[in-house]
Amino acid sequence: MIENVLWIAVAFMLLGSIIPKNVKARRMLSAAGWVFFSIHWFYQPAHYMEIKDYFNVALVIVVGIVCLIIAYTMFKEYREDSIPSPDITTMATSATALGSLFYFPFAQMEFLNVWIISQVTDTVFLVLQYLHVPAELVTWNKITLNGYTVEIILACTAIESIALFMGLISSVNAPIKRLATAFMVSVPVIYILNIIRDVFVIIAYGYQWFGPESFEIAHHTIAKIGSGIALFVIAYIVMRILPELVDLIEGIWFLVTGFFQKLFYKVVGNQ
Repeated sequence: MIENVLWIAVAFMLLGSIIPKNVKARRMLSAAGWVFFSIHWFYQPAHYMEIKDYFNVALVIVVGIVCLIIAYTMFKEYREDSIPSPDITTMATSATALGSLFYFPFAQMEFLNVWIISQVTDTVFLVLQYLHVPAELVTWNKITLNGYTVEIILACTAIESIALFMGLISSVNAPIKRLATAFMVSVPVIYILNIIRDVFVIIAYGYQWFGPESFEIAHHTIAKIGSGIALFVIAYIVMRILPELVDLIEGIWFLVTGFFQKLFYKVVGNQ
């Protein structure tokens, strides 16, 4: 069921992105896509609660709320028959649709899912061998060190972050040289840093660097903070190369904060 919701969201967003700008219905289609996309994200907290990943619980809830705000804004633009400049909601829709097209096949198609997980697992294992860490590859996606086993899943491949930057970069109308440079300083770098992150988690857990809670501390705390800092730095560099992205990010920020400001004044004014 949730997989169908996801593909419906992407389909609506793609339609809203490729239909000519003078067709009014494109904003309604895009708004519908954002609504279905929010349903996908609001379905995720249960999974992250099960694995005690509370950072991602909060993150997916925030993402779901932002999706609804964008949907509301596009529906309002449709009713008022207005096209703002710059057209932030359409830019965001294109970036999300393109990123989703890159990510969701890996999430939903088993052969691609298995392929990317096994590739990352093999690479991590090779790095551990190079570092002379006595780890064992016990199955195609599980690595054991000192009796402690780590399973590599899709989230361990950094495909979400890679898809995010692929979508952002692909949605920008810029010279091919700048687009290629932005790609090289983001996607390959993210992949390499993710391998380092996975290696760190396996070593920290296998050698129990932080006691009984070694996996939780290494994976849910240290690795999450490190990933956040790395993505922030990469995003800054990409935006220096593609300043067009600044308009998009600032636009979404002002759109979301403006929505809550209006909501606050409306609530206060009615009291």
